[in-house]
Amino acid sequence: MSKYKIKEIIRQLKEGKLSANELYSRCRKRAQVFSELNFFVTTTFDSAKYNVEETDQRISKGELLKLLDGIPVAVKDNFSTKDVTTTCASKSLTGYKPPYTATVVKRMLNEGAISMGKLNLDEFAMGSYSNTGVHGAVRNPWRYPFERSEKINTQSEAGHETSIRDSDWFTTGGSSGGSAVAVAVGACFAALGSDTAGSGRVPAALCGVVGYKPTYGLLSRYGLIPLVHSLDCPGILTRYIDDAALVLNAIGGHDPLDSTSDARPFPQISLPEDISVQKLHIGIPKEFRSPYTTDKVLEAWSRCIDMFEAGGARVSQVSLPNHQYGLSCYNILNNVEVASNMSIYDGVEFGHRSEKGESVDDLYAETRHEGFNDIVRGRILTGNYFLLKDKYDQYFEQAMKVRKLICKDFENVFASGVDVLLTPIVDYPGLTQAEVTSNEDRYAMVDCAATTVNLAGLPSVSIPVCVSSDGLPISLQLIASRFSDKSLLRTAKWIESQCLFPYHILDEKLMRYENMLISDT
Repeated sequence: MSKYKIKEIIRQLKEGKLSANELYSRCRKRAQVFSELNFFVTTTFDSAKYNVEETDQRISKGELLKLLDGIPVAVKDNFSTKDVTTTCASKSLTGYKPPYTATVVKRMLNEGAISMGKLNLDEFAMGSYSNTGVHGAVRNPWRYPFERSEKINTQSEAGHETSIRDSDWFTTGGSSGGSAVAVAVGACFAALGSDTAGSGRVPAALCGVVGYKPTYGLLSRYGLIPLVHSLDCPGILTRYIDDAALVLNAIGGHDPLDSTSDARPFPQISLPEDISVQKLHIGIPKEFRSPYTTDKVLEAWSRCIDMFEAGGARVSQVSLPNHQYGLSCYNILNNVEVASNMSIYDGVEFGHRSEKGESVDDLYAETRHEGFNDIVRGRILTGNYFLLKDKYDQYFEQAMKVRKLICKDFENVFASGVDVLLTPIVDYPGLTQAEVTSNEDRYAMVDCAATTVNLAGLPSVSIPVCVSSDGLPISLQLIASRFSDKSLLRTAKWIESQCLFPYHILDEKLMRYENMLISDT
């Protein structure tokens, strides 16, 4: 079913060619068969089954179907879900069940979506590889040695090797790795992630799915446990651009519970089947070609530029001179807001509470030391350093000034007549866990191409365009001006129709492993 778009699936449900139960059962099976990829944190199969039965009853009565009726979805585990454990992949939130549901999640469910559960991530969404959380690392399905892992599991009873080497599997990117994998393997048809500096688009790129970050303010942040208030944005991960637009229609619009939610009327986005790019002006930012960008990514970028020119679009090189300062600017603003946002996790009202400490201050200190990992603690300490009286002007105020310059660069480019920017989204098709852990500083640039988009609050989408010679997906990024989401998605759909990304490569691999398990049983 993963080859079908959501609209086609809903049409089949309406015509009785498919039941919601069949759809749900297929996704549940995929979640269970590929569980070793470690993308689910909490499953909600029991409640999903009840909702599926209710959906089939409504369909049998001929009731009008909602936008996402019967469609299995999943949610990153930093979106609050009432009475369902929400951990942010952190020990500090052990056993925490929110008393409310995030607005975007509630809107999805109100449109008939079936929630399959909560998805793995970096702890509090702080990381680039989805490997820092208490639930363990998420594993990328592309080139994952499923057949070998089955042999290892069989051999483990005889005392032989019991795990796959870190050099044998690729990371998903972070921090929404669980969301990307869930969509890639067909455990759901859409997943919510969060995007603070490419946290949704980067995993989507490395896992070969669509990762869409709307304009800041277009989607409600209410119920999204914050990392950086001024940068966080709910993201949508799907296989197809049409599906991302459909989910946006279901969850978009003003939310009075979120002070950063845009109050203007939200127009439903409809994407035509036939799209022309003849009147488009595509900008190619020269600064997005970094010293680390591999030849494989540059080749895919060049081919896509040629496609636009052949399609009649005007293509020109543009400059974003302050892009080079984006990562440094982000790191300062990120750490400052983290220092503030993490202050509520003291173990008094909810979550993990230390059994050590002879005073209240000791209790707070021990609880936070035990509850947070090194990355979170490091950002808290660094953020408080930047906010010291004698450091505030030197770091925080300078970062805010640089952020304004970055925003102005984008404004100037779009004011010059450019409609959409085309860039790489990551420098490499993929990195193994061993490469990341042995030289993390070298690969810290992985979010560079995505970061400035969040600083400027712009809409952006990552689209898989091809598979490299070594069997890994390569994606590119489109960026548009604020609230030009429809134009962005139209252009992305055109790229999708031209590139025809070969999903069948991964699908056939997954099916072979699934069939192998069936034959073994």
